[in-house]
Amino acid sequence: MFNVGCSMFLLTGLSLAGQEDYYLRQQIPTPPGEILELGSIALLPDKQIAVASRRGDIWICKGAYEDDLSKVTWKKFASGLHEPFGMFWKDGSIFLTQRPEVSRLTDDDHDGIADTYETVCDQWGINGDYHEYAFGTPPDKDGNIWVVLCLTGSGGAASDWRGWCMRVTPKGEMIPTCSGIRSPGGIGFNGEGDAFYTDNQGLWNGSSSLKWLKPGSFQGNPTGNKYHTLANLPAPPQPTDPSRMMIERKKFPELVPPAVILPHGKVGNSPSGIACDTTGGKFGPWAKQMYIGEQTASQVQRVCLEKVNGLYQGAVFHFLEGFEAGIVPVRQAEDGTLFIGGTNRGWASKGSQPFTFERVRWTGKTPFEIQTMTATADGFDLTFTGPVDPASAANPASYAMDAWTYIYQSKYGSPEVDQATPKITAATVSADKTKVSLKIDGRVQGLVHHLTANGVKSASGTGLWHPEGWYTLNEIPK
Repeated sequence: MFNVGCSMFLLTGLSLAGQEDYYLRQQIPTPPGEILELGSIALLPDKQIAVASRRGDIWICKGAYEDDLSKVTWKKFASGLHEPFGMFWKDGSIFLTQRPEVSRLTDDDHDGIADTYETVCDQWGINGDYHEYAFGTPPDKDGNIWVVLCLTGSGGAASDWRGWCMRVTPKGEMIPTCSGIRSPGGIGFNGEGDAFYTDNQGLWNGSSSLKWLKPGSFQGNPTGNKYHTLANLPAPPQPTDPSRMMIERKKFPELVPPAVILPHGKVGNSPSGIACDTTGGKFGPWAKQMYIGEQTASQVQRVCLEKVNGLYQGAVFHFLEGFEAGIVPVRQAEDGTLFIGGTNRGWASKGSQPFTFERVRWTGKTPFEIQTMTATADGFDLTFTGPVDPASAANPASYAMDAWTYIYQSKYGSPEVDQATPKITAATVSADKTKVSLKIDGRVQGLVHHLTANGVKSASGTGLWHPEGWYTLNEIPK
């Protein structure tokens, strides 16, 4: 599931110093004596939280929103489940995606314990392999649950539909939706309701990434292609090995490139849960941006997306760190609270505890950051969370850029290849001093463009909290 072998903690550009000025991270006490390795978090009515452990238990927490966390109480709701990774509350029941099925659990007599366990859908295969995880979403606008199915052993497809994304309808019908998946760590929706998942570095994945689950698309890993015959679907592409993503997507229109590559060893090694900020500013100025969990480095990264020529692309920035275990589920409440769950079971992480349940709240103070990075016909536009110092922001020497891509191949991972050094030739500051338009020579379609802005200062003279971003340039606007 998560890749923890190489380049373990070589992540750069992190800034825990001062984080507490902007975001308060707090541990929520877990049930005494219980090993609560969180795989799922669900938001329930009356400010209750449901959490599911990898060991198959569901607990209901009261008090997780309160100022005094010492008064948190817990009650076990259910047990005997098989590694639930994805859970939500609807119509008086808890729905969850576990390895063999999507299930519905209901407390019929209202005593706080599940009485009815129903199978909603179990039409994919499992065989006992340790890696055959299944990650599921809350319902989309049509009521469908999206499920991504890990490959067997992360490199094979020994059970039906391994390496595919499915939609499970409210009636329990399973609809094969996308092929080409390798090793998901989380799944969720953006602000427009489109589904995305995080895929880990490995076979056919030069680096980990955030990928758009466009219905009918091929996500890049052909290992599970053979299962198209189970539903009379067209055969997914068989890419050339080795190659480049740009070359193969020109041959196969159904091949959707990663929306945002998360460069290995620099941004993250093992991306996991996804949450989209729809709180309207209750967690800072990140409307509709996505928060991506990172298991190895115990961090949360921030992603801003845009759609260019029909494809998603965008930038990733470092954001929050210091969590006590490897992050798996990420869930945001309406009041802005970001709930985090973690486990180190079998995977090393920067966080030193075996498991954790934490929350993060915005203090109301906004850090000086690059808020968004968007592509233009001749460069990038940067918006900032506050006014810049015009002298520093208008100086091209305040910025630097390098770029690269990865080999698209069946071998595990890839070095950085096809390096380029785009040149920033001009920087124009907007009248309100919150936007800078960079004119850049030498950008290359398909490459990750790494921007540093170490020389940019705020109007008050402070530097950026995180002065770098990584933009995946799938398309260049016309």
